Amino acid sequence: QVQLVESGGGLVQAGGSLRLSCAASGTTIRDMTMSWYRQAPGKQLDLVAFVSNDGRIYYEEDVKGRFMISKDTLKNTVDLQMNSLKPEDTAVYYCHAEGPFTGVTAWGQGTQVTVSS
Repeated sequence: QVQLVESGGGLVQAGGSLRLSCAASGTTIRDMTMSWYRQAPGKQLDLVAFVSNDGRIYYEEDVKGRFMISKDTLKNTVDLQMNSLKPEDTAVYYCHAEGPFTGVTAWGQGTQVTVSS
């Protein structure tokens, strides 16, 4: 039902910034929990951040203070502002949506973020 498309990835120098965007279609994300995950080469899929259906925000320890997740209900998008990027942030970043009351879940296709030293 809900479809997610990530954009904004790319190649940046260490210390630089990127803003990832997750565009949702098919339903409003207002009452959905929206998350960003990432998977570095050869590593497991890890939760980066989420904003819950009731507005609670969580950040993984390594990105706290550098990344910011935000919902834009007018655009029906969820962004991940990434600052002070490190080579260790290199990964494919995935957007995820979950609707607790509707059972709707979805994953985006992923967007590559590469941080060079």
